[in-house]
Parts: sequence; C-alpha cells; structure tokens
Amino acid sequence: MDRLQKVIANSGVTSRRKAEELITQGRVKVNNVVVKELGTKVNESDLIEVDSKLLNQEKKVYILLNKPRNTLTTVSDDRGRPTVIELIKDVKERIYPVGRLDFDTTGVLILTNDGNLTNLLTHPKHLVQKTYLATVKGIIDEDDIKKLSKGVSIDGTLIVPNKVELIKANAEKDTTIVRVIVHEGKNHLIKNLFEEIGYEVLKLNRQAIGEITTIGLFQGQYRNLTPQEVKYLLSLGGGQYGKKKK
Repeated sequence: MDRLQKVIANSGVTSRRKAEELITQGRVKVNNVVVKELGTKVNESDLIEVDSKLLNQEKKVYILLNKPRNTLTTVSDDRGRPTVIELIKDVKERIYPVGRLDFDTTGVLILTNDGNLTNLLTHPKHLVQKTYLATVKGIIDEDDIKKLSKGVSIDGTLIVPNKVELIKANAEKDTTIVRVIVHEGKNHLIKNLFEEIGYEVLKLNRQAIGEITTIGLFQGQYRNLTPQEVKYLLSLGGGQYGKKKK
C-alpha cells in the first residue's frame, strides 16, 4: 500500500505537494468517501477520484534501455528527431526517461512511470552514483586525473567526482579513455568537466547507475528490470526498501 498523495503524484495528475493540498481541501475521494487526512494508505484496487475525475492507477513499468547514439532522451520532439520512447515497442503504459543522456551519449537509461523512483534517482540529495566511460581527444596524464579528482568548478559550483580512473591512452589515435563516477545529474556534466581542463569528449557511455548495467543488451535493446533490481534502485536513495548502501 502507498500513501494517497504519492499515488496521485505518480499518476501524473499533479505534484505531491499539490496533491496534499487537494486532499486537505476535500477534493479527493477514496471509494466514494472524501478523505482529508494526509498519509491515508491506498492500494491498486481502491477507486480514487480527484475533483470528481477517476484516477487511473497505471501498472508500474520499469525498463532498462541501452541508449544508442543520436537519440533524444525525451518523450517527443517537434523537429522529428528520433527519441528513446520510439524504441520501446511493446509497452502500453505512459512512460518517460529518468534523467537525461545527451543526443550522442550511449548507455544505461531507465524508463518508467514511477514518479517515486524518478525522484530517488535524479535528486542530488540521494547521491546515486552514475558511472561513465569517456573517450577524450588528447593524452591525459596523471596530473590531469588529479585535477579532476580534486574537483572542477562549473558555473560557480565545485563538482567533485566520486572517482576518476585512467583506463587507456592511445598515442596513435591521440585519445584517452577515462572512467568517471559522479552522483550529480547536471546536463552535459562529464563533457563540461573535461572541457574545464582542456579536453574534448569524443564518445561518452554511461556504464552504470549504481550497479545496474546494460551487460547483455546491444545499443537500442531494452528489457524489463527485475523486481530485485527495482528494489535495489529504490534502496540507493534510502527509499522504501532500505537505507542507502555504504
């Protein structure tokens, strides 16, 4: 069972804060009875009405996609560019991507209709780690790795990666592969980190969110997350299935 305001917010009707206001204002009914008490527990079989309109409690869907290059992380695009939603062919529920990956970035992307999970994975306070593998132009030495590890200021905010690891340098191609683990979710974060120390990111792949990876999935392929994986992701943010792992 979940709290009434959470169920309303997850349905996409409004935010959780606004849902709380609607409840206290007597605008919500559960099984044809007005409910004004915050924290009221409901389940999928309960009939919920908001302003006399029946709430559609969709089945929760959790999908792991290996995002391909040149695909927008959005539900739709008015310019006709390909989106990640178009790759998901057999899901009836209205889903959306959790966070963003750049148009040319590949790798782990979760799509869901669970607002609670989305908040846990994207809000900075939950410190959910994301692992990226960046191929950059030029040969990066240990001094540059130390600069990144100590933190780089971006738009006035000091960004300190959880870990920076030099993987491989290719003198012939004049490129370096670096693994970076961060918990921030700012747009273009990894590219901006390298740009601040004088390097251009040529390729970027998100390898993992926590321990969730795309192993076994080719780019463009997807699968349903297992119940155990969903519980694990919720636990990363100190969610309902446990405290954040140390």
